[in-house]
Amino acid sequence: MNANKALWEKGDFTRIAATMRESGEALVRSVGVGRGDRVLDLGCGDGTTALAEARLGADVLGVDISSPLVKAARQRADEAGLSNIRFQEGDACDLAGLENGTFDLVVSMFGAMFAPRPLDVAREMVRVTRKGGRIVMGNWIPNDPTMVAQLLKISSSYSPPPPEGFVSPMLWGVEATVTERFGAAGIAPAQISCLRDTYTFDFAGTSAQFVEVFRRYYGPTMNAFEAAEKSGRAEALRQELEQLFASHNKSPDHNHTTIPATFLRVTVQV
Repeated sequence: MNANKALWEKGDFTRIAATMRESGEALVRSVGVGRGDRVLDLGCGDGTTALAEARLGADVLGVDISSPLVKAARQRADEAGLSNIRFQEGDACDLAGLENGTFDLVVSMFGAMFAPRPLDVAREMVRVTRKGGRIVMGNWIPNDPTMVAQLLKISSSYSPPPPEGFVSPMLWGVEATVTERFGAAGIAPAQISCLRDTYTFDFAGTSAQFVEVFRRYYGPTMNAFEAAEKSGRAEALRQELEQLFASHNKSPDHNHTTIPATFLRVTVQV
């Protein structure tokens, strides 16, 4: 199996996505999705932003590499009674079957950044966007002090070295790299803008319980714990993550967790 597919089919990312709904909806509103817009939501997961786009009247296609997440997204859309949205399995590196210039807007929040061939990802996003359309990406930032970047950094420190040729997904959070990748796809630097934005996780439980959700259901954290258990360091990893989550929890209620995380918001005018 494709290693990236295996990673995102491991566990149950819907448990994490459930804590991301409010920020996803707010982001979609800020993007300016219009009624009748043709939108591709790439790396859509179980539809956090895709359903919000459809509710604003867009004609939405959600694409994700994970079969279970595509199934979960279809179920959520059915339950919401949305007929202007569909989901299919697909790879952000190769959007075979999607014609050139199909979409007014391509959105990828923390999705396409994890695909293994970033130059192909940028090229494919540009290819399927119509001239005059837009691409909006949300990407975690390397070494950022907020929660997600630190979670991934800590997890990688307990995991085996990546395979030869591995390209860190966090490089999508570096403005110069973003400009270089879209430049290779034919986009001039003046057509690319980047700013720092905030995404908030909201969990109905303690920060330690939230760590346990990541441990049980989030592929990268699951892999880190599996490696840590083999080396006898699982307890050290748990303590480090619990300290991280607790230190970033902004909720005044000990039994609730609210954690903001900084990301790079990329907008490309095609």
